[in-house]
Amino acid sequence: MKNQKLYDFLPSGNSYKIRLLLTQMGMPFERIDVNILKGETRTPEFLSKNPNGKIPVLEVNTGQYLAESNAILVYLSEGTEFLPYDRFLRAKVLQWLFFEQYSHEPFIATSRFWISILGKAEEYRTAIEQKHEPGYAALRVMEHHLMTHEFFVSERYTIADIALFAYTHVADEGGFDLTKFPAIQAWIERVKSQPRYIKITQDKNFAE
Repeated sequence: MKNQKLYDFLPSGNSYKIRLLLTQMGMPFERIDVNILKGETRTPEFLSKNPNGKIPVLEVNTGQYLAESNAILVYLSEGTEFLPYDRFLRAKVLQWLFFEQYSHEPFIATSRFWISILGKAEEYRTAIEQKHEPGYAALRVMEHHLMTHEFFVSERYTIADIALFAYTHVADEGGFDLTKFPAIQAWIERVKSQPRYIKITQDKNFAE
């Protein structure tokens, strides 16, 4: 994997997943900023890379593009400590990746986008209120699991943790109160203590 380019929007949790994993793997990459607020994912040039018009997109080789954050996580982590080799444990990782995209991200990430990135909390107030209960339901599932586990799969840090951490640790920016979830809070600190951890707003890679 050489000369990889990450088409990225710095505040995006989905993009942050990839930036965090690449950095923790010690893998150099070029970060290309794509401002979704200015419609830069809707240009013909970008749509030729991802017809769905969303970031992140990873250019793994010249002209070879991969979209969908959790698919990129799986691709990058193959054969590494971040993805178990055991068939059942790999499936458990995938289980949490699907949970994150279906039951977690649509509620927590969307609320954060409206409130903290667009700054339109009042305009989207009704929609935000509708997302609170399913968002809290996802957090309760995570809390229940983390009450008896250090991490989400096999008691070690994997891409399941990266996928769920991305938007969970900034859930307060979407109006969610994490003080109700002590096991999640403790897990967040464990993730932050992992080697080569970077913050979501950290614009750097491991090329130095």
